[in-house]
Amino acid sequence: MVHPRPDERPRGVQSVDRALDILELLASRPGTLGVTEIARGTGLAPGTAHRLLVGLAQRGWVRQDPGRRYGVGPGALRIGGAAATTLAVVAAPALRTAVEVTGETANLASLDGDVMVYVAQSPSPHTLRIFAEVGRPVPLHSTAVGKVVLAGMAPGPAMELLAGTRRTARTPHTLTDLAQLRDELDRVREQGWAMDDEEQELGVRCVAVPVATGSAWTRMALSVSGPTERMSRDRAVAVVPDLRRIAEDLGRRELGAAG
Repeated sequence: MVHPRPDERPRGVQSVDRALDILELLASRPGTLGVTEIARGTGLAPGTAHRLLVGLAQRGWVRQDPGRRYGVGPGALRIGGAAATTLAVVAAPALRTAVEVTGETANLASLDGDVMVYVAQSPSPHTLRIFAEVGRPVPLHSTAVGKVVLAGMAPGPAMELLAGTRRTARTPHTLTDLAQLRDELDRVREQGWAMDDEEQELGVRCVAVPVATGSAWTRMALSVSGPTERMSRDRAVAVVPDLRRIAEDLGRRELGAAG
């Protein structure tokens, strides 16, 4: 299917595209932005950006603070909550399969600004198991899901995103130095998976693969986590082929269809 160029689209479609550009920009930045910053970030004329912001604010998609700066509004948050619920339902069979194959807790996480957020989980049947609260944000630098999504980006934007975050040393094993993290992401790109080797929490090991639609990596990752006494490094590496198969199937059959 051949898509029309932006300048060939109907005027209404152009307006929708521009409004969505604004929402995506606001969702990707912490805090609020002024009209000039929004115009610069979206490539719109300031007057066009302002008119769209007024319309979005009237519908609750954006909010304006007392300083006349804009952020994501409650309307967008409602849609985001509904999307997360739908995504959790769609991903549930794949997560259950990952648990059956590995015996460990399976998670689906998505990039949200400069953190990863767990959007769905299927727990391990073991009494001793790892639990990650759905909706909980976790850092990019110290998690397998964060590293595998960063590795799916171009190196420049990935390092820029990391440089703007607080790279707290969660454990003695956490990588916080940007040069070391750059080397780590290079390894992840080459091998196609990432490991959290007690970097987020002592006694916990996690391995993650990207969830892709077609050949492109997405902002999502599938992972399994377990206590280190069961999830040895060798065991974590051994489950990667199964996780890749499950993630590919999820992206192709479920998330691709849902999108």
